[in-house]
Amino acid sequence: MIRVETISANLGTRPVLSRVSFDLAPGTLNALIGPNGAGKSTLLRVLAGILPVSAGRITLDGQDIATLKPAARARRVAWLPQSRPVAWNLRVEDLVALGRFNGRALTYAGAAPDDRRAIDAALSKTGADAFIGRPVESLSGGELARVHLARVFASSAPVLLLDEPAAALDLRHQIDLIATLKSEAESGRTIVFSAHDLTLVRETRGRTLVLQEGRLVAEGPARQIPDANILREVFGVEARNSGFFTPAI
Repeated sequence: MIRVETISANLGTRPVLSRVSFDLAPGTLNALIGPNGAGKSTLLRVLAGILPVSAGRITLDGQDIATLKPAARARRVAWLPQSRPVAWNLRVEDLVALGRFNGRALTYAGAAPDDRRAIDAALSKTGADAFIGRPVESLSGGELARVHLARVFASSAPVLLLDEPAAALDLRHQIDLIATLKSEAESGRTIVFSAHDLTLVRETRGRTLVLQEGRLVAEGPARQIPDANILREVFGVEARNSGFFTPAI
């Protein structure tokens, strides 16, 4: 269980999150939505323990995440940021092997059998097994995005935090991603991901959290959130019968 208790957070001297509270139960799929600058990435970074809170606290199974050492936190929380630079031209399977955090350097060839099985399964889940043996610099942006997703899925962490995981994916792989996220949640993992595609969010059939100007303004089932009022007041748009959105008048 993750409990977020009236947290606030700053970027430098600028307040970004203000008195946000919610709980995340094990085995749940949670979408985080809101306009640009609403605080989605900041909230994910705070949940990952990368950015400290200025007020309030976050607990993971009753323990304040601020008290966890980085190695202990990495075993419990897997984090996928928006920006994902790779410092070395690793082979695909070696990049995914980094997700099997165990406190030491790990390559696919040097992995234990259980680690290798987890890496192989993660590569298969994202369709990145087709890239095994290739250096990451030979991949397209979408292909590399699938490899980074595999790295996170290879982790044994019970909590997955994903910042816009569908951003670089084509339509087919977006659909596959949602199916994989559902499956991971059904296996007991707690998943939080940010997104801008509201149609994709609804397809998760999970839970949606809506941020506006750093505040949590709504939460509920993905099929019901956002409703017409939230679309108009938070996003400044209205839904048409055609399925498209237009600016709210």
